[in-house]
Amino acid sequence: MRKLKLQMQLSVDGYVAGPNGEMDWMRWDWGDDIKNYVKDFTAPVDTLLLGRKLAEGFIPHWAGLMQDPATADHFTKKMVDTHKVVFSKTLKESAWENTDLATGDLVEEVNKLKAMDGGDIVTYGGAGFTSALIKAGLIDEYHLFINPAAIGDGMPIFKQLEGKLSLKLIKSQAFEIGIVVLFYVPAS
Repeated sequence: MRKLKLQMQLSVDGYVAGPNGEMDWMRWDWGDDIKNYVKDFTAPVDTLLLGRKLAEGFIPHWAGLMQDPATADHFTKKMVDTHKVVFSKTLKESAWENTDLATGDLVEEVNKLKAMDGGDIVTYGGAGFTSALIKAGLIDEYHLFINPAAIGDGMPIFKQLEGKLSLKLIKSQAFEIGIVVLFYVPAS
């Protein structure tokens, strides 16, 4: 069975965005150390899962970067070329290339994707979509990129939990930029 991995940027105080979606606290001036980590992390990935709200900015952002030779690097190509599945209750058809819509029950749709042949699956969110995946117990690996900033208030991804989620730390790694990656799997 394929693994569903979460790669998510968080503030030190556990938010993925500010109260109005602000992400100006995230560090993006990455060095080769963290770029290589992400390159290795995404190498076995052949499917991206996205919530509709994130997809509306995510997919055009990467497609735009691919148009500029200065930003069309290996990772940009990976984000553009990788098959995407966008979860939506409102869209009737995909406006994006290489992208399918999933409109049915979240658990059924994700389990169907995980049972298919192929590489790993990664999700980048958004906050509501990620919260629903976590609540349903669908995440196999948590790769949390903790940024060196506290923002005081914002959008959490663990607030829908109805009980405790126990995690087992597999690896932690600090990067020159100040980001620490915590790699967890569910403990049970």
